[in-house]
Amino acid sequence: MDETSSDEAILVVFTLADGLYGVQVSQVREITSMRDTTPVPNAPYYVNGVTNLRGQVTTVTDLRRRFGLSEKERDDNTRIIIVEPGGVPIGMVVDSVSEVLRMPSKDIEPVPELVVESGGSGIDAEYIKGVGKLGDGELLILLDLEKVLAAAAS
Repeated sequence: MDETSSDEAILVVFTLADGLYGVQVSQVREITSMRDTTPVPNAPYYVNGVTNLRGQVTTVTDLRRRFGLSEKERDDNTRIIIVEPGGVPIGMVVDSVSEVLRMPSKDIEPVPELVVESGGSGIDAEYIKGVGKLGDGELLILLDLEKVLAAAAS
């Protein structure tokens, strides 16, 4: 099966606060339940710590904190999405993972110019690749993981 078809995107869809977000499935190594982390001294506020994932030390970041969203108590739906930019595993804590979705490219639009210019609170527009339109009228924010995690690594 071709994951990089030019006429559609295959996305892992997850929730943060009241929003739906997506990342390319090809960027995701695995999805795991929430687990204990060991704090790292002097780490940025959005880094939960590190965990041992299948014998490999993995940094775990909290996307709610990273994007300036309100804190939420962890529950049975909380997941860690493991991605490997540059071969280094990084976990992203999300409220829940809902599905893997095939979205036609025609349903994905660039970030609206007003959002890019506003520089308001919450998710920086530079972290957003585009906005997907779902059949029920909901919108799906497509994240640019390389930019989100490059900022997390710095």
